[in-house]
Amino acid sequence: MFSVISVAKLLSRDVTWPIPIALAMSAAFGFASQAAAQGARLPAPVAQALAQAGIPETAAAVYAHEVGAAEPFLAVEAERALNPASVMKLVTTYAGLELLGPAYVWPTEIYSAGALQQDVLGGDLVIKGYGDPKMTLENFWLLLRNLRGRGVREIRGDLVLDRGYFAGEGFDPGRFDDQPTRPYNTGPDALLVNYKAIRLQFIPEPETRSVRIAVEPVLPQIAIVNNLTLDKAACGDWVSRLKLDAQGGSQQARLAFNGNFSVACGERVRHFSVLGHSQYIHSLFQELWREMGGTLTGGVRDGAVGNGARRLATVQSQTLSEIVRDINKFSNNVMARQLFLTLGAVGGGAPATAEKATRTIKQWLAQKGLAAPELVLENGSGLSRLERISAENLGRLLVNAFRSAVMPELIASLPVAAVDGTMRKRLSGAEVAGQAHIKTGSLAGVRSIAGYVLDNQGRRIVVVLIVNHANAGAGRPAQDALLKWVHNRDADACCTGDGKQRRKPRK
Repeated sequence: MFSVISVAKLLSRDVTWPIPIALAMSAAFGFASQAAAQGARLPAPVAQALAQAGIPETAAAVYAHEVGAAEPFLAVEAERALNPASVMKLVTTYAGLELLGPAYVWPTEIYSAGALQQDVLGGDLVIKGYGDPKMTLENFWLLLRNLRGRGVREIRGDLVLDRGYFAGEGFDPGRFDDQPTRPYNTGPDALLVNYKAIRLQFIPEPETRSVRIAVEPVLPQIAIVNNLTLDKAACGDWVSRLKLDAQGGSQQARLAFNGNFSVACGERVRHFSVLGHSQYIHSLFQELWREMGGTLTGGVRDGAVGNGARRLATVQSQTLSEIVRDINKFSNNVMARQLFLTLGAVGGGAPATAEKATRTIKQWLAQKGLAAPELVLENGSGLSRLERISAENLGRLLVNAFRSAVMPELIASLPVAAVDGTMRKRLSGAEVAGQAHIKTGSLAGVRSIAGYVLDNQGRRIVVVLIVNHANAGAGRPAQDALLKWVHNRDADACCTGDGKQRRKPRK
């Protein structure tokens, strides 16, 4: 039995989504900082990297602010509202940690809607969800094992799913990028189990010149057709060589593979999200319950816990401090959406809606003196064509977060340069390696970073860089150049509250 954390790492991190970008460019404006000596221009290494990538400087917004200083020492195009991609998760996770608390947990409960005589439940079994962002197969199994341990074996009614904590607003998994089977496109749900995903392991078997596909979990509603041919080509882009033909809908699905797979690839894993939420849970429940020696006579339907229902079993999620680590380290879009709607339910009452979540976050920002009039939230994950924020207000948010009681939990959730998460393979060998906690963002036409750099003088610097341009995909060197520049700024200078650079006294 596999853990959904593998899905979080492999399939919900920053990736490139094909979307159109249409952005109005405004003129550059001055900033109060050491940039006065630079003629209000970007640091030379950053400007050079942007030029080499074919990205005009007006397409990049930069903000750098030493924690404790009154003003930023670098702010270029920072007031413009831009698409931030996944760095928007910083807004959602910081709000979640402050409004819900690091120890917040999501329960999932099972109720009986009929009399239990010996080991037979004469009525319906109700499962109620509260939006757990990480209900893994293991946790779902433990919930059913708890139920089985209470003496329940035969269920003669229906399996009723209480999903009313989130509003059923309708969700098209293919709307964003026409990839409806990818787990990152799974819609939010109050009773989300394992992203409703299956894990396919492609195993080359040279002895029989074939490729075996191992499936977990095995669900009868999902058919896997394996017509793969094993070859000895270079592994390369192995995913595109699979030639997937996906058919079906919410009730059943068929995944047919008709391409080639190279022995040079070794064993590889791919995840797919298929079936509707109710159908996935029903099928998974039946399989796990049967393995435990139980039976379910009825079907599945949505409903609510009745007044006379009796709670039989409960399982709790990981704490929010652990959840935000997965959201930010691996840029998990689905988990971010679950947290976003949870804020709506807690702040505006169930059922949660995106409108309630947006209102809750904006009210929280206003109370902190961080009102961002340009802020646009759609789902809180950054996987959106609509979401907007300025580099300045995102930077101000991070400066504020450093003074918050939840600062340790937030910073610990960010990828560390050259160490882990979406920054694991970046800046290895550079002086800034291990010294920067940076959230990354990536959409077609958008590249962004935001977080904290510990510079070579031991000063903590908030850094934000957002690029909105057709060539943004080539902008990683500019991001790395900015992180290196901030870390290695003039070792004999420091930035004071008036934004000017002062020489430190010699000892």
